[in-house]
Amino acid sequence: MTDDHDGVPELLAAWAFGALQPADEKAVPLHLAECESCAAEAERLRETVRLLDVPPGATSGDGAPETASSNGFAGADGVLAVALRARPAVPRVAAHAAPYAAAVAGLKALLRELDGHAPWGTPVVHDWDVHDTLGHLIAADEQLAVRLGLEARVPPSRITEDTPWEEAWNTRTADVIAHERTRTPEETVAAWSAQAAALLATPEARDPERAARATTLMGVRLPVADHFVVRAFEAWIHTDDIGRALGLAVPPPPPAHLWQLVRLAVRVLGMALGPTAPPVLFAVSGEGDDTQWVLGSEDEPVQGELVLDAVDFCLLVGGRYTPDEVPRGAAGDEDAVRNVLDRAASLAWL
Repeated sequence: MTDDHDGVPELLAAWAFGALQPADEKAVPLHLAECESCAAEAERLRETVRLLDVPPGATSGDGAPETASSNGFAGADGVLAVALRARPAVPRVAAHAAPYAAAVAGLKALLRELDGHAPWGTPVVHDWDVHDTLGHLIAADEQLAVRLGLEARVPPSRITEDTPWEEAWNTRTADVIAHERTRTPEETVAAWSAQAAALLATPEARDPERAARATTLMGVRLPVADHFVVRAFEAWIHTDDIGRALGLAVPPPPPAHLWQLVRLAVRVLGMALGPTAPPVLFAVSGEGDDTQWVLGSEDEPVQGELVLDAVDFCLLVGGRYTPDEVPRGAAGDEDAVRNVLDRAASLAWL
């Protein structure tokens, strides 16, 4: 497949239905990440599928993707006629990538609520407006995308391999935001959407075994599967940021996805505290599920207890609560509890 669109238009409907052949799974998203016109058309087709309520990968009895006629719509147009010829469905993303897929869908839904150009300049977080926040997400997702073999976005990165990760993170975000400010919000949304689609089309998003290998991103060495959960965490946090800025309610992730975020955050928090911290019994509650861990030293009796709601814990780790602000239940040694709260807040790389 080349940059002059060879073969791409015929595959876009199949892409929208989640029905690409394995041979095309990587090539089409790579092209969409680089080609704004194809990315825009692909998103239009995906929206058509959504409006028809055809789930990605849905097939009829003969193995072909479902079409408008099978959903009660008569007279398929050219787009749906192509979809009729779409190829057999491929598996959906694996469980580790499902929270990211859902977070991407949630942000897309929120962005559809923006009316006109004025909201794009609404201050969101740090010194970013809505447009800048999308640029930041492009830079943030790019790290995992490049590690999984996808093409880096323009402008080319000016970061050297020996650059400390915090500096690299901030520099790349600044460069991509500056680049996206030269483009329209619609172009930035298309670029972010195409890169997210490319990530979700990688073999690592679909195959838990491939996603089990570890790699270091943002200074933390984790399995690729966990880095997909980190991407979900950040996409949701910034969706919530945008929603708050615009006065639009953003629900938390579905319970199953929320608990994937919680458990990963607890693991990273445990690593950050280390084996010598005063031990604290830490419980996370929410949606009828209560889970607890002992964080810190295994050689001493528990010195304190801390209870946080699942969403509040994620917002603390995401830097949207300070240790003083987060609602909590606590008992025992105040210093030991405060140490856990401070360390959790220090994880806010988002």
